[in-house]
Amino acid sequence: MISLRSRTACLAVAALTLALGSARSQQPKKITVKGSDTMILVAQRWAEIYMKSHPEVQIQVTGGGSGTGIAALINGTCDIANSSRPIKGSEKQKASQFGSAVMEYKVAQDALSVVVNAKNSVGALTLQQIGAIFTGEVNNWKEVGGADAPIVRYSREANSGTYVFFKEHVLKNADYAADCQTLAGTAAVAEAVANDANAIGYGGVAYFATRPACKILRVKKDANSPAVWPLNPDRKSINFDAVYDGSYGIARYLYCYTPGKQKPGVKEYLEWIGGLEGQKIASELDYIPLKK
Repeated sequence: MISLRSRTACLAVAALTLALGSARSQQPKKITVKGSDTMILVAQRWAEIYMKSHPEVQIQVTGGGSGTGIAALINGTCDIANSSRPIKGSEKQKASQFGSAVMEYKVAQDALSVVVNAKNSVGALTLQQIGAIFTGEVNNWKEVGGADAPIVRYSREANSGTYVFFKEHVLKNADYAADCQTLAGTAAVAEAVANDANAIGYGGVAYFATRPACKILRVKKDANSPAVWPLNPDRKSINFDAVYDGSYGIARYLYCYTPGKQKPGVKEYLEWIGGLEGQKIASELDYIPLKK
């Protein structure tokens, strides 16, 4: 027979084991998100709203650029990498060398916008003209129908996915002009353009749509194409159809990348982002929700 003392000890051990198990199950699921500055507005809002309804999850969001996020994913210092460009083959290879496959999630779309100061008389440019401006082939606004004034160029920094996408799709992989001023973040580009009558910059439409001191240009795919605006005529909402049907020439997807072996809670969070609530939040912040 088991003595009363032994039985009491067994019950105490069982209770302690149960308590420890319960404590472990109540530990918060911590998710670290890093990367794209273009996505920082929506990424922070997603995290904020999700944590309100999922108190067992803690999500930390920081920017730094798409390249920074993907590098952090490769070296294992983040759980989700936000990127405004597709991951490169060389980056996938590095990840595999570190023993991790990479999973890709498209989480929204973005109308990459070209913006000038509101005082600028230029209202539309072709992709070729935009490329010529940022490579330094065109240096005066009068060359593209504007005033006789020097063009001041503002760009994102080289680790930015927006910088890479713009270089590939608008500059056709040509180099940026030597005098192109690089800024850390699209918010900084918006501020610079708003305060410089001769400036031009680019970035996600969400950063410019609500700034009256910035004018978002209409973009023509070529000289014979219509000039398409990424905004609706009321300027208060994004022209989703122009992105979905491809008539706006510099739209793109926004991505989240994770290791193949995901931390608990990551899959559920990304599924929520791609669902109705997450996509509604994206559209409220002037990003383009995924077309269903």
